[in-house]
Formats: sequence, C-alpha cells, structure tokens
Amino acid sequence: MLLKVNPNRMELLRLKKRLFVAKRGYKLLKDKRDALIQVFVRLAKESDTLRKELEENLLKCYAFFSNASSLMSKLTLEETLMFPKAKSETEVSFKNIMSVNVPQYKFKCEGKYYSYGLVDTAAELDGALKKFYDILPLMLKVAELDKAITLLANEIEKTRRRVNALEYVIIPDIEETITFITMKLDEVARSTNSAIMRIKDIIRA
Repeated sequence: MLLKVNPNRMELLRLKKRLFVAKRGYKLLKDKRDALIQVFVRLAKESDTLRKELEENLLKCYAFFSNASSLMSKLTLEETLMFPKAKSETEVSFKNIMSVNVPQYKFKCEGKYYSYGLVDTAAELDGALKKFYDILPLMLKVAELDKAITLLANEIEKTRRRVNALEYVIIPDIEETITFITMKLDEVARSTNSAIMRIKDIIRA
C-alpha cells in the first residue's frame, strides 16, 4: 500500500533512510526471535526433565508419609505437625535473557523442619519430612523454569508480530512508495527534457 507522501526528492531520500533502518531492525528482531526460540527450547527440555524427576520424588515422599501416617493416629500426627519451628523463605532475583527479566528463586530455611518429640512419633515420619524438605529446591527450580518459559513465550510472540509487521507490511509499503516516487520523478524528468528539446527546436527554427 502506498504511503501518503509528496512524490519529491526530499521524501524519496527520507524513505530510503527509513527503509534502511526498517531492514536493519528486521534483521535484528529476526536474530533476536531465533535466539529466544533456542533458549526457549533448551529451557523447555530442562523443565521437562526436572518435572519428571520432581514427580518421581513426590511419589516417594507421599509413600513415605503415607507409611508414617499408618503408624500413627490422625490426632497425634496433626498435633505433631501443628507448630513447626522452621522458618522458610524464598529469595527472588532476576536474570536478563535477551532483554527478558526472568526470576530466579533461592530457598532458605532457618531452624529445624521437625519440632516434635521422638516418643509418640514414628521414625518413618522423620524420613518423610526430610524427603519433603530436600525436594523443595527442586520444586522452586521447576517453578523458576516454568515462569521463564512463560515470559520467553510472550516475548517470542511479541517479537514475531514485529518481525511479521516489518516483513509483510512496513518494508513492502516503503519499497512500493519508493518505486512510485522514483517513477513519478522519472516521468517529470522526461517531461522536462521533452519541453527543453521542443524549446531548442523552436529557437533553432
């Protein structure tokens, strides 16, 4: 589609500069999109591997906890786990990946994750709680990768739309307008030359 501009040499120069910038921007955005896709695929594979590991560990944790629960009464188990002494928190920092700030989670725990006496509790409960405690960093890592994948997917989509807009709309429109102005200027030049030739012929006559 032709842009609404005056067909003169000033506009022609301006459009040529704009075309140069658009083509350069297109190349940079296309390279960025390809790089984002590579990172996305790598993180998706890593997430899939860790998620399978997490699911396997969770099944083991639930099996241990189920075994411990079967050896203790429901009331005793609830009273045992009612007042934990451990204080856990997650530190959040950010890492820049291709202009996308993705979060990084770090697990911190203060105190002991078991805060009960050993008389009325089963030894299996200690093992179950330890397994749940050990799995927390893995859970955070999976959550971190999931968030990074979501953010990268959004950035890939935005970059893809910009690349398509440049490739299929902006650059073709500028090129079409440049061609149109060039033809107009050539037509004016031919008309001017014809007029000059006629004037010369008249003068000679």
